[in-house]
Amino acid sequence: MPKPLFIILLIASPIVIALATGSVLLGLLSILLVAIANPIVRSIRKARYFASDHFAELKADAASLVHEHNAVVDYVAEIRSQGSFELGASSTGQYAHLATFQNDSAWNNRRDRNVAEYAPHVHNASLQVVRNASAEPIKYLMKYFSVKADQDTLADVQRVSDDISRLEEAVTNVRAREVDLMAKIAPPAFIVKHYSKEFWDQIGAHLSPISVPYPQYAFQYTSAGGNSAQTTRVRLDTPTLEALSATLVDKIRWAKSAAGQRALMTSRLRHFIKSRDGFACRYCGISVAVEPHLLLEVDHVMPVSRGGLSTPENLQTLCWRCNRTKGARVVA
Repeated sequence: MPKPLFIILLIASPIVIALATGSVLLGLLSILLVAIANPIVRSIRKARYFASDHFAELKADAASLVHEHNAVVDYVAEIRSQGSFELGASSTGQYAHLATFQNDSAWNNRRDRNVAEYAPHVHNASLQVVRNASAEPIKYLMKYFSVKADQDTLADVQRVSDDISRLEEAVTNVRAREVDLMAKIAPPAFIVKHYSKEFWDQIGAHLSPISVPYPQYAFQYTSAGGNSAQTTRVRLDTPTLEALSATLVDKIRWAKSAAGQRALMTSRLRHFIKSRDGFACRYCGISVAVEPHLLLEVDHVMPVSRGGLSTPENLQTLCWRCNRTKGARVVA
């Protein structure tokens, strides 16, 4: 019997019995018993699945993948804990906490549905500024959040850009590994739906809700009566940070400085270097051909802190393990 038809009959049978016997109470009781029985049956099936020899064999086969998966998850957490993702702040409302506000309107219809938000990453502005910011986000981000066109700011932007870029690639890598693990073990649908966390615990993988902490900046307009509001939001992801870096380099014209060299490290250049190196680590030789989910990074052979340039001949592809080990050292 097809599974959907069996389920329909299972649900409908108590109702049929009730109609046949004339006992509505009996029908409701039968439905209640089915509702109670389903989770119990599911729990028994789950216990059998996790205790089966088949699951033990699959878990053993996936052990190396799990080990590498967990190592990358820890690496993501390390990048995130060490990074500082602040660039600038707005001064509007910096002393708002010193006052209290109350709407004492005598009108029957109070319209203060929208209340201005005061925070370092929120700039309260006119409607025109909010709309202009949506058309020229980099220009207005610099103007209203005190992102100055100087070498120190460029260095800060590059620090954030590098951390964000590495996190984006690492988080994407972790998610791909999880999909690969799930496909390899292929658990039953009811396990995925009802026991996903327990499944990953049994496998031994840290399924942490890791995400990229993108800095968010907002231009906010709120009418005096609170009846209307508009907001332009700017998320500092890799494309936005690269555009901000390019703008700063153009303004201060210090392309040969360390910060200027880091500004040249765009996502397009990183992809070119990885492609040139055959998507393989120049140190240990491991490649995506051997490990499809290999996390690769682009490294300066001569660090920019020692005068190295962001040119193809000074760039190399390293796996995340070799790059973390190398640090800022010059390795022959």
